Amino acid sequence: MRILVLGGTAFLGRHFVQLALEAGHDVTYVHRGTTNSGLFPQATEVLLDRKENIESLTGEFDAVFDTCGYHPRDVRRSAKALAGRVGQYVFVSTVSVYADMSEPMVSELNSVQQLEEPESADVSNETYGALKAHCEEEVQTHFDGIVTVVRPGLIVGPHDPTDRFTYWPARIAKGGRILAPGSPERNVQFVDARDLAAWCLRLVDQRIAGVYHVAGHQQLSMREFLNACSAQLSSNADFHWVSDEELLQHEVGPWMEMPLWIPEQAGPFYGMMKIDVSKAQKAGFHARPIEQTIRDTQVWYEGRGRKELSTGLSEEKEQHILDSVV
Repeated sequence: MRILVLGGTAFLGRHFVQLALEAGHDVTYVHRGTTNSGLFPQATEVLLDRKENIESLTGEFDAVFDTCGYHPRDVRRSAKALAGRVGQYVFVSTVSVYADMSEPMVSELNSVQQLEEPESADVSNETYGALKAHCEEEVQTHFDGIVTVVRPGLIVGPHDPTDRFTYWPARIAKGGRILAPGSPERNVQFVDARDLAAWCLRLVDQRIAGVYHVAGHQQLSMREFLNACSAQLSSNADFHWVSDEELLQHEVGPWMEMPLWIPEQAGPFYGMMKIDVSKAQKAGFHARPIEQTIRDTQVWYEGRGRKELSTGLSEEKEQHILDSVV
């Protein structure tokens, strides 16, 4: 099967290309050349900017896997350019498309956000979900073929550039007093990028259309997750649970500064860590044990060139809060 990948060198796309090559597929991956040029010598690498000259891409493909569509006009351009010579368009969106996630177990039928397309190409935390919803619409409207929209939750694992998951294994491996956020029983949910990539390849192999949520284990508390990190990393971690109110009083930023933490005060985003993934499971999605994701992420973190984390609470601020409230 001939597969075109838009992206393919950073995170999810990187895992997808690797799995597709291992399965014997003929892979062409397109990127701007800003990261990891020449990463897959056994594949065809095309250097171009989809925002400027996607029309110059030649050839016919059985499927396209779009990992890097963020602005509607860029996705519209890609969908139009590939229509008629690509059989299936798999677009990676996000669960952030929903207008209201205040309650858990959001389904694929919930209403998505609406936003007029902005003049600027910049994507912010405030516009990200609505722009992705608009991107989905562009693919559905302008692509002539099978359309598959995947809405993942937090994507984690080796090669994650955001460190939104990596923070926890890295911090817990150090041990000592550790700030644990909010309620210990609050649900957390994420998907290993390798599991997501494998399932998306299955969607291509079986030419499956539709809209799907995809995230990992449906029932997983923050306490269970942190304890699993501690056990897998043989840590002497001493967890101290700090309430939502106290964290907000100390101006701790949810999600980025304190990964996996969404306080009840977050309103429409509170249910983001417990979405309904039953439809994807029926279509063959399977999540590996969280222990494997924890171990592999920590091994990757320890072996990568840079050790500083791009996300997470600083040790100084963490200890200041613990000294103040514990």
